[in-house]
Amino acid sequence: MEYIVKTPYWLLDEELLEKNLKILSNVKKETGIKILLALKGFALWQSFDLVSKYLDGCCASGLHEAILSYEEFKRETHTYSPAFKEEEIKEIATISDHIVFNSPNQLKKFSSLAREHNQNISIGLRVNPEYSKSPVEIYNPCGLYSRLGTTLKNFDESILKEIDGLHFHALCEQDAIALKEVLDIFEDKFGKYLNNIKWVNFGGGHHITKEGYNIEMLIDTINSFKSRYPHLNIYLELGEAVGWQTGVLVARVLDIVHNGIDIAILDTSTEAHMLDTVIMPYRPDVRDGAKAGEKKYTYRLAGNTCLAGDIMGDYSFDKPLKIGDEVIFEDQMHYTMVKATTFNGIALPSIAIKRLNGDIEIVKEFGYSDFKNRL
Repeated sequence: MEYIVKTPYWLLDEELLEKNLKILSNVKKETGIKILLALKGFALWQSFDLVSKYLDGCCASGLHEAILSYEEFKRETHTYSPAFKEEEIKEIATISDHIVFNSPNQLKKFSSLAREHNQNISIGLRVNPEYSKSPVEIYNPCGLYSRLGTTLKNFDESILKEIDGLHFHALCEQDAIALKEVLDIFEDKFGKYLNNIKWVNFGGGHHITKEGYNIEMLIDTINSFKSRYPHLNIYLELGEAVGWQTGVLVARVLDIVHNGIDIAILDTSTEAHMLDTVIMPYRPDVRDGAKAGEKKYTYRLAGNTCLAGDIMGDYSFDKPLKIGDEVIFEDQMHYTMVKATTFNGIALPSIAIKRLNGDIEIVKEFGYSDFKNRL
């Protein structure tokens, strides 16, 4: 059987990506804020020509993401890490517009060094408002004993003369009401410092492009905050909201076995290619598939590694699956490619983009060298 793109492969649809970007662009227009692409969630740099038309830059989690932003996005680069290495500060500072430190200790240690290499760099501190309604504890940056950000108790006012802004991150796939609530807590705790800085970064986790998100509340909340602090520049960092529902992972059936249930073995893997479905966890939607028993033919969809738990779940279909059939997993652009591995020697999916003109371009294929050379 011939395939236009050899499975498995990720397929980004630029039309869907631009739909999300236009929503975010409208938020920018109505509020005057800047929106950054969070590379930790979506780093498909072959799409940056389109994304950079709408967003203002990237937020990076360290040196390598900062380099990617600087080389490929070519707008603002904001770099934050829970802890920076001294040997990387020079390069990070040279290519970053903002550098955000996680603690007063790191800021005191590295802020002068950062400014030595970039006199125009803006220095920030990440704070922890100690409030979040994150639906999953592993993604709760403000949970008990969190290492992420500085609490009010540990805030060192001697650093105020060194900083230009404050950063907080407290959300995970949440609506505007969650931002409003955490913003109230942030302002109550850290509001006394806001008149002496230039910017505030509201972090990520804003599910702006999800159907049903209350965009008007978001706009009102941001504009209300800005009315109290008109001198502040406001930033959001969005990864999932950029890549949300913009593409798929296409696999095919290699074999069908029966052991109490029909099991379709695919040429992809949850453990290697859809790790976020395991960690989050969530059940990926399958095109034309439903819950087990809802349609006539039910199969357990399973990965092609030796891990016993490499299973996507039980799905039903109107027609029986056959060896060679494609199985399409929806919404697989964000937190998939960035987490994928070659566990068990399984090949990484190719990456393809359906451009705005309808052409499908294969932008990356992986082989044995990618498996060998990463070790």
